[in-house]
Amino acid sequence: MSAALLTGGVAFAHHGWGSYDAAKLITIASNVERADWENPHVMLVVSYQGKDWEAVLAPPFRMNARGLTPDMIKPGTAVRIEGYPSTRTATEMRAERIIVAGKTYELR
Repeated sequence: MSAALLTGGVAFAHHGWGSYDAAKLITIASNVERADWENPHVMLVVSYQGKDWEAVLAPPFRMNARGLTPDMIKPGTAVRIEGYPSTRTATEMRAERIIVAGKTYELR
């Protein structure tokens, strides 16, 4: 699998999934720098190749339904995120799954 991209700022506007390249699955393994557990989507900031990447996860209700809680992905937590890079923002990805403490959580 190839690696992913992320930008410095966090984009809070909700946008459609058409702005992500589903042909390019990327994986980032990093510690969580920041976690925003808010609607419309949980957002994580992780470090990858010297840049801060923003990962757009599922909405909070879906995260909870999948068994994830804010305490499980707080800053400092090691995660592996798999998903698709944004076609608009160089350091943003749409997460399809997240691996925390050896357990895989499907987000869609």
